Amino acid sequence: MPKMKSLSGAKKRFSVKSSGKVKCKQAKMRHLQKNKSQKAKRGLRQGDYVDAADRHRIDAMLPYSA
Repeated sequence: MPKMKSLSGAKKRFSVKSSGKVKCKQAKMRHLQKNKSQKAKRGLRQGDYVDAADRHRIDAMLPYSA
């Protein structure tokens, strides 16, 4: 059986931690910054974790991460 390939875009965007959770960057930081408060922008700089409902999609894109 041949090896499965990981999706290259997913490799750059997600990282699987030792606890099994998938870490990703938060959305809404690309443009329209002037409408957001400094506090909101600081909070968006922190990483976020992928929701359990979306986890199966990430597992399909990164087959050897789990």
